[in-house]
Amino acid sequence: MATISIHPRELDETNGVLDVLVVGGGFAGLYQLDQLRSRGFSVKVVEAGDSLGGIWYWNCYPGARTDSTGQIYQYSREDLWKEWSYDELYPSWSGVRDYFAYVDGKLDLSRDIIFSTRVTSADFDGERNQWTVRTDTGRTLRARSVVICTGFGAKPYIPNIKGLNSFAAESHHTALWPQEGLDMAGKRVGIIGTGSSGVQVTQEAAADAEQITIFQRTPNLALPMRQQQLTGQLKEKLKEHLPERFAQRRRSFAGFDMDFIQKSVFEVSDEERADTYEQMWATGGFELWLANYQDILLDEHANRTMYDFWRNKVHQRVTDPVKAEKLAPKDPPHPFGTKRPSLEQNFYDVVNQENVDIVDVNEDPIERISPTGVQTRSGLREFDILVFATGFDANRGGITSIDIRGTNDQLLSHKWSERLDTFMGLATAGFPNLMFVYGPQSPAGFCNGPTCAEVQGEIVVDFLTHVRDGGYQRFETSEDAEQSWTAHVEEVFHMSLFPRAKSWYHGANIPGKPSQMLNYSGGLPSYFDHWEENVAAGYKAFTLS
Repeated sequence: MATISIHPRELDETNGVLDVLVVGGGFAGLYQLDQLRSRGFSVKVVEAGDSLGGIWYWNCYPGARTDSTGQIYQYSREDLWKEWSYDELYPSWSGVRDYFAYVDGKLDLSRDIIFSTRVTSADFDGERNQWTVRTDTGRTLRARSVVICTGFGAKPYIPNIKGLNSFAAESHHTALWPQEGLDMAGKRVGIIGTGSSGVQVTQEAAADAEQITIFQRTPNLALPMRQQQLTGQLKEKLKEHLPERFAQRRRSFAGFDMDFIQKSVFEVSDEERADTYEQMWATGGFELWLANYQDILLDEHANRTMYDFWRNKVHQRVTDPVKAEKLAPKDPPHPFGTKRPSLEQNFYDVVNQENVDIVDVNEDPIERISPTGVQTRSGLREFDILVFATGFDANRGGITSIDIRGTNDQLLSHKWSERLDTFMGLATAGFPNLMFVYGPQSPAGFCNGPTCAEVQGEIVVDFLTHVRDGGYQRFETSEDAEQSWTAHVEEVFHMSLFPRAKSWYHGANIPGKPSQMLNYSGGLPSYFDHWEENVAAGYKAFTLS
């Protein structure tokens, strides 16, 4: 975030129309607000939560925390990071909320945010080149441009299980957790799903729940977090090279302060490879995923060396051989890293406890939910609390849950019902003056969140500034541009091992929706090369009028 001190206009005095309306108050939305405001745009943010944070407002379940180290899980501008430190290496949801409160205090963001308000519809007026945006509180706003920053996890997915609403006790999706918390001490807890939230809830609940039953469809190839509490001296030490680490975020494949080893798995000896894996394992975090050998996500045989290493580590920790095989089977459930790995602290230790059970729903499928528990083929298991750790309609769900109508009264949800097309995840044909940050077909799913909020957000801010300063009233990408981008996204996707996993990366977790790659897997440098090519050609992917 640059610091340009131009006082923004609240509204155009003649007609009450905002220059830009932003939907979503997480990292991406707040970057848009600050940067557009600093460039003289009149801008407001509409946020469904009661306070800042986006996904970190909703994700307050036990154990929820980042999978990026706190040092890079923040904005890169010096006047913010100089005076801020997290208390943990991997901050909890409450630590991230504290960060948002700090940023709000520094930048005075809340005065331009409409809280506790959900956007329900947006209609484009082609005569005025304006959007009319309506909310669930009855408020209507008008804006020349709309930027949607709803993130990848704005629409939780709850599977359609027979009897779902019949459960008489407490049940919650992890993304809709009670803000006041939930006491699981002495309770029988059923956890459906083993993604990141399932792993994190299990770790917390195992400390004092009477019984935990994990319903697993696919094992989570979780990696060690190596969590640390940070002292004052260590906090300052971690700031020493932050400018370089922020710079590396922009250069790396996934927006982290690390990148792949520029060698093949098979260019080194077995001993050197084993030593490298051991060193990365000791460090923990995403090094094992994003700083591994360059062919780990491209070549099946290279990938298998990492899976076998990982499996051996899990079997060393899980003492029950039946549980160990369920969690780390001999044959990989999918290539390592083709689903976003979770970071665990003691997950593979707590599953050793006698009060923790694992049900493989491939062998013993869930038949229905009853008032007292979960009925599988083998019988009824009764619970006091049911946790749905079942993920999201990722990338597109938060956008298509809004009734967005473009030209010719076309609904965006209808346009994307069979196939999703965008230009670089930034815009889609037939919907002028509308942009997305952290949306479908961008690098969002592979990217550190604050990195994507800044570097993709910078594209949007610069482009909107170009449109305004050029005197243009309307911009729209073309069908040719978006179809070309979709083809490129699919081409890169099929060059990798990612198609071998049934994941939210390509929408395969949502029954009834077409499976299509929803995240750009070519890496940030390639993504921004494509944008620079578009800019150098006079924004060739857009019609400006």
